[in-house]
Amino acid sequence: MLVLDHIAVVGMTRQLATGFAEKSLGIAPVAQGAHPHFGTHNHLWGMGADCYLESIAIDPDAPQPTYARWFGLDQFSGPPRIGSWILATTDMKATLKQLGPEFGTPVRLERGKYTWEISVSSSGVLPFGGYGPAIIQWQPPAHPCQDLPDSGCRLLSLQVQHPQAARMQEVFGELLNDMRIGFSDGPAHISAEIQTDHGVVTLG
Repeated sequence: MLVLDHIAVVGMTRQLATGFAEKSLGIAPVAQGAHPHFGTHNHLWGMGADCYLESIAIDPDAPQPTYARWFGLDQFSGPPRIGSWILATTDMKATLKQLGPEFGTPVRLERGKYTWEISVSSSGVLPFGGYGPAIIQWQPPAHPCQDLPDSGCRLLSLQVQHPQAARMQEVFGELLNDMRIGFSDGPAHISAEIQTDHGVVTLG
């Protein structure tokens, strides 16, 4: 089964991506990090026991990798937006076999006590023209939600609007087990409704 693990807001710079998320939520990030393998860095918001939000961008001070960066960041342009939704699995191999080759292959990463695999295509672009999810598998017992300070935010829903919404639902079928995620037809766009200490806000 697949459940939502986290949401990634992408931007031309981390400052822009973080500013967009912070303005929408009215809450500053609670942590930050870097990903040497992909030459990116992020800020983080804890959203309870099983979900978090990150703002992510290319780190200008990191060496450029010889392979594509994740979340389509090499091709990204324009204002910040939700650039990816990341689904957690307990069996990466079986999940990718069922979803198909457009979801990429697993890349194994480590940072401190965290070890995980995440699906990345050879181009770095996510499926469905960049609006489909990445697949992640954390190696227990460590998961970021255990250590992130609570921002007071809780995800209520994630809406994926796309011209191929019906196809998305067909691809995931019974694999997807998260009632917070909805699909609708229309121009490609991802938005999230998030409960904050000062009310419900829409990020997207």
